[in-house]
Amino acid sequence: MLILVLNTLSILVIVWGVLLAMIDFTKTIIFPYSRNDTVYRNNVIKNQLGSYILFGLEILIAADIIESILNPTLDDMIMLASIVVIRTVISYFLTKEIESNEKNA
Repeated sequence: MLILVLNTLSILVIVWGVLLAMIDFTKTIIFPYSRNDTVYRNNVIKNQLGSYILFGLEILIAADIIESILNPTLDDMIMLASIVVIRTVISYFLTKEIESNEKNA
């Protein structure tokens, strides 16, 4: 039950971030801004969306770890290790992109 709640929460976090990003992006399209302002706003939107995705991924990793602790089999541990590695790599590069965008802004 806890795993289902965490998985659902992670999906909600990511979907919420996407909705907020779409709203902000739509505002950027509708209201005319200078080119520099548009680029700045789009970078802010990307950073915010990236933060929501990172948070959602962290919740998914926690859910996978808890599930493996509750139901430890060798196959589950191998699957968990590969999922954690993939999600950690994604999180690392997404964090680097966010930091790069913040420095350029």
